[in-house]
Amino acid sequence: MTILTLMFIALFLAAWKAPAWVKEIGKMAAVLGVIAFFIGFIVAAGDVASWGGICQGILWGGLRVAFIAPTYGLLIYFVSLIIRMVQKPKI
Repeated sequence: MTILTLMFIALFLAAWKAPAWVKEIGKMAAVLGVIAFFIGFIVAAGDVASWGGICQGILWGGLRVAFIAPTYGLLIYFVSLIIRMVQKPKI
């Protein structure tokens, strides 16, 4: 999440200094969020397998928390698209 927040700050800096990078930073944030989800899910699956079972409430609570990173990454991508749309020259 710290890396995603740094990318969110870099998005606004890029909008000011290097507008060509705005969409690419947004794409990187979305991909990084999904990668963070899969890494967390793989670690959680390994823990569940080693414990031999887990309560469903704990499992679904952990899955809910795991979806925070991809949601945040997609939100950054959405903001990058809005910034790019505003910066695009009018026809």
